[in-house]
Amino acid sequence: MTTFNGTVLITGASSGIGALYADRFARRGHDLILVARNRERLDAVAARLSAAHGVKVRAVAADLTNRADLAEVEAILKSDESITHLVNNAGFGSAAPLASASVDEMEKMVAINVIAPMRLAFAAVPSFSARGKGVIINIASIVAIGPEILNGVYGGTKSFVLAFSQSLRKELNGSGVHVQVVLPGATGTEFWDIAGLPASHLPKEWVMSADDLVDAALAGLDKGEFATIPSLMDGSEWEAWEAARQTMLPHLSSAVPAARYRA
Repeated sequence: MTTFNGTVLITGASSGIGALYADRFARRGHDLILVARNRERLDAVAARLSAAHGVKVRAVAADLTNRADLAEVEAILKSDESITHLVNNAGFGSAAPLASASVDEMEKMVAINVIAPMRLAFAAVPSFSARGKGVIINIASIVAIGPEILNGVYGGTKSFVLAFSQSLRKELNGSGVHVQVVLPGATGTEFWDIAGLPASHLPKEWVMSADDLVDAALAGLDKGEFATIPSLMDGSEWEAWEAARQTMLPHLSSAVPAARYRA
């Protein structure tokens, strides 16, 4: 099993996937540091989990698009030696096409979906590596593979999460730090309402419950998986996609253009 006794810091923990991760890790006996913007909802989750599971739960109200708030969470990751897991879950999406999307909202999306998990990983990795153990769970999306499915900025941010996780995995190989990237499909949370495409408008056979999503993601973690795609029925399809990528890697740079581009 990949988990260790210790504290799990979870962003976006006041509802949805983040709150369920908090519940599942509390059931496993982990203390928690829960980060979210909504203080009232965050405190309610913290009180419920502490009472139900007898674990220590610290609630940190922070807007990760605010650099001062983000720096506060970074400082916790750097200084609290009990932290063994970082779950980069906070984020939001959009189904709006470029022509009708707010560029200011898109910038906020980049801040929460890209800048925040990047900076929090930078804060956590040195301590995890020094102790020779730790887990980083980055919540991406299936749009990391198909960025054209929804809003292009959202797809781009999740493609970053996947690429960043791939790089972290390589750099941390042998360090004792495990990196997992989770790629959910459509999941029954308020995410879709915020994105402008309520889950009730999607085919029922597409939408996984948030409970099933988190339980599947943790099963993947326990198996030691790098990439977990709970809704992908045939895992060999991911393996084939990754194998094709690996086949191309040695051939992507050359001193001369490919023959098809030469007169």
